Amino acid sequence: MKRQRTWKQYRTIDLTIFALMLVVFEFIIVMAARFWFPGQPFTVSLVAAITTIVYMRWGFWGAIHACLGGAVFCFLSGASAQHYLIYIAGNLFSLISVFVLKKAGTETIRTSTMGMLYPIFVLLLMQTGRAAVALFTGAEPASVVGFFTTDSLSMLFTFVIIWIARRLDGVCEDQIHYLLRIHSEGREKEVTYES
Repeated sequence: MKRQRTWKQYRTIDLTIFALMLVVFEFIIVMAARFWFPGQPFTVSLVAAITTIVYMRWGFWGAIHACLGGAVFCFLSGASAQHYLIYIAGNLFSLISVFVLKKAGTETIRTSTMGMLYPIFVLLLMQTGRAAVALFTGAEPASVVGFFTTDSLSMLFTFVIIWIARRLDGVCEDQIHYLLRIHSEGREKEVTYES
């Protein structure tokens, strides 16, 4: 008898896989920047792209990945405790996007042309959050501009990754909707084969 996974097990496995991808990709990017491009003022991060996908799949559960992304980036960069606070708390500002996602509907965001603005919105919220937390912890107003300018390449990467992910079946889809759709498609095939 084949044992099926519960809904919670499926969600846990899925969230863990995306968390592992986030850690591996951030490790590769930070190490590459450190060894091959040490003098560059720009940074690249896939945190916004992966968090956007998780928000679309699981809603507020993406907060885990937003925090994890900030912590991993700081850890690999050898950041101070203040930077940990800035990146972790700042990335949580992107939770605002989940309210927009719920209001507009995940399917609308996934399928509409305007939905390509959603990942940019997530990244801008993260950058704004980092700037706000930095100001709150005593940073100079002129220095917080760097949260937007040095991370500009991440916007391009985020846009391209989500553009590709939206074309893959089920990747940027609410997982309840996705599983119900797959289940109903399987039933339709059974009925067709039997008739």
